[in-house]
Amino acid sequence: MQILAITFDLDDTLWPVMPALERADRDLDSYLHQHFPHVARTWPIPALRQLRAQVAAERIDLAHDFTAQRYITMQRAFDACGIAEAPLDALWNVFAAARNSVELYPDALPALERLRAMWPVASLTNGNADLERIGLHLHFAHHICARDVGVAKPDARIFLAAAERLGIPPENILHVGDDPELDVVGARDAGLRTAWINRAGHPWPATLGAAPDLDLRDLAALVEWFEVSSLSSFQQAR
Repeated sequence: MQILAITFDLDDTLWPVMPALERADRDLDSYLHQHFPHVARTWPIPALRQLRAQVAAERIDLAHDFTAQRYITMQRAFDACGIAEAPLDALWNVFAAARNSVELYPDALPALERLRAMWPVASLTNGNADLERIGLHLHFAHHICARDVGVAKPDARIFLAAAERLGIPPENILHVGDDPELDVVGARDAGLRTAWINRAGHPWPATLGAAPDLDLRDLAALVEWFEVSSLSSFQQAR
C-alpha cells in the first residue's frame, strides 16, 4: 500500500485514558466538596457518572460532543440541588486539567517523532483531549475532532474530513487506532487503510468483517513496519 499520511486515534492508542478520567472524577469531586458540599453529597462520583450516562443516552444529537454532554450533566446536577447558575467553566477546567494529565505509552512518543518526520500526521478523535495541554500538539499537522466535524467515528464523514484537511486521497492514508469498530471499521468503510493497535493480542472479531491491513501489538511495531516497507521500496527502485 502507498501511504502518504497517517491519522492517529488518541485515547487508548497513545495513552491509557481510564486513569486520567478516574483522576478527573476524583478532582471534580474534591472541588465540589470544597466549594459546593451539598452538591457533592447529593452527587457522589457513581451518581454523577450515572447522570452523565443518562445525558448521553438522551442527547444522541450530542454523541459527537463529550464536552457539551459534561456541561449539561453538571448543570442538571446543580439544578437538582436548587442552584440555577452552576460554575460550569470552572468545573470544566478542574475536570480538563486532570483529564489531560495523561501518561503516554512508552512507545508513543518515539513513534510520533519518527513518523512525523516521514509523513504528515493528524490526530483523529471522538474525545476531548487537548493536545496543547498534553504537550503533543507540535507532533501533528492537523487535529480532527468529532466535536468540530459534527459527527463521530465510525461515521465515514470524520475520516473524509481528515483526508480533505490533509489534501490526500483516503486510500493513501493509514488510520491508526485501538478500537476495532470505531477505528478499523470506520476507517475501512471510508476508504482509508487501517492499522489496529492491538496491545492485548486479541483475535480480530469475525463479526466486523475484513481484518485490518495491519494488526500490531504497539506503535514500535508500526514504525518497524514502515521502516521495512521503505527499505523494500528503496531496494526495488534501485
